[in-house]
Amino acid sequence: MTERTIDSAAADTLRRARDAAAREVWGEAYRLLGRLDTACLTPDDCAAFADAAWWTSRIDESIVQRMRAYSGYVAAGAARQAGLMAWLLFYEHQLAGRTAVAAGWLRRARRHLRGEPECVEQCYLAWIDAEHAQERGAFDEAMAAARRMAGIARRCGSPDLLAMSIEAQAGVLVARERVGDGLDLLDDAMCSAMAGELSSFFTGWVYCLGLQQAMACVDLERAAEWTDAAMRWCAAMPAENNYRGLCRVHRVEVLELRGSWSEALTEAVRTREELLPYERRTAAEAVYLVGQIQRRRGELAAAEESYDRAHELGRDPQPGLALLRLAQGKADASAAALQSALASGAEAGALARSRLLAAQVEVCLALGRTAEARSAAEGLESLARDWQRRCGSERTLLHASAAAASGALAFAARDLDRALSRLRRALAVWLELRVPYEAAQVRMTLAAADRAAGDDEGARMELRAAEQAFRQLGAVPDARRAAALLADVRRRRPGGLTEREIQVLRLVAAGRTNRAIATELVISEHTVARHLNNIFAKLDVSSRAAATAYAYRHGLM
Repeated sequence: MTERTIDSAAADTLRRARDAAAREVWGEAYRLLGRLDTACLTPDDCAAFADAAWWTSRIDESIVQRMRAYSGYVAAGAARQAGLMAWLLFYEHQLAGRTAVAAGWLRRARRHLRGEPECVEQCYLAWIDAEHAQERGAFDEAMAAARRMAGIARRCGSPDLLAMSIEAQAGVLVARERVGDGLDLLDDAMCSAMAGELSSFFTGWVYCLGLQQAMACVDLERAAEWTDAAMRWCAAMPAENNYRGLCRVHRVEVLELRGSWSEALTEAVRTREELLPYERRTAAEAVYLVGQIQRRRGELAAAEESYDRAHELGRDPQPGLALLRLAQGKADASAAALQSALASGAEAGALARSRLLAAQVEVCLALGRTAEARSAAEGLESLARDWQRRCGSERTLLHASAAAASGALAFAARDLDRALSRLRRALAVWLELRVPYEAAQVRMTLAAADRAAGDDEGARMELRAAEQAFRQLGAVPDARRAAALLADVRRRRPGGLTEREIQVLRLVAAGRTNRAIATELVISEHTVARHLNNIFAKLDVSSRAAATAYAYRHGLM
């Protein structure tokens, strides 16, 4: 049946459906097209129906309609359109993990487009050629394919596919360990999306791939900036937007790191609802991040449920689950789980592996397995050095994790100078990156090292800052631990001085004479002199100037 033979009501519905698709009002287009007999739809209508189903997260139905469009184009001898539909079917099946079916559709796309004059659809084949070559480590071949894609996109006047070719080139540069150059190129593609130079479909695609790359490159600052831009774009789009959940999961990652846990939990719930059941693997990441926040808040039963659910959806729940077991007093089970995760995750990205290694250091130190902890800490240092060589930066999440782990290991070995140096380095980087929970955790270890070095005042300041950070985050168990340690430090006065001796020392350091001190404290000058003698003896100093220096050095002023 064709449009010429359908009744007037159906013709009006079809006209309105086509108008809705042209305006990218995908929910309306889907509803209208769904009312019609598919026999009255042209291949273009079926392709629009597939797009509408995809935008409204009906992936299986999108595939059905796209196959109808493909068959219609083949019957009409429209090789370019058939080739594009075949490539999109390849891509959708590949994302769903159906590799054999995906490979079949890719072969069909190549067959349809191989004999055609240069056309924009051939960009898709060049793109997949670049990806496959990169996976094999054939980087020159991959870059040549990505540049071939760029050339076709320019000559055919497609800003969409030109932006995608730039992202493809950025990916090759990152894989070749030219991380800084790759990220600079990535910024160019992201700017095209932000400036509104691309169609909606490719704007979302560029944001999604760019955010993945920024997080994979442990560039938190870039990820935060581009996540904000992506979410502003999503907010301006119609409610039907399949990219919303994909962009939001990266936002959850950034919010969790930056300590905005309540907002992260809200966003994670929305992400899960938007992505399930069609993007299970991506939804699993949001569920895992919920577990991380619940664990740190002390909601251990809820965290365990979240980790179990993430595992069901296909996300390895480590290292979060191992750290939960440690909190439950099951350190041996925690260590075994991490060992297994590290062995099976040898090909994991740098950030994922660094988190496993950092957790292994923590668990092994808790068990007294110093050699294993040292091996994990050395693995972190190696990752950080390798990343510095690749991107030229010394202040990434990897460097902060490595410094924190080596500092904790040095403290366990009572190498206090190294411990203090490495822990202060870790704290500086975490603070610069604005990652408050990890910064507060480092402060706790740093406080212990300060106390061991005899610097109770330094320990007090670190514990006070850690307690405040934990309370602001809602990390209740950590806040309680910091408060208990802080109370213990406050009970230990510097140098064993009494409260009255500290009062006298402060006034001496302020330049008061014995007579002035006696008047202010309402005691005799003889009593002031006796207190001074005791202070000099306890601090092992022989002058008011040395006592004053001690007061300033230990924060007593």
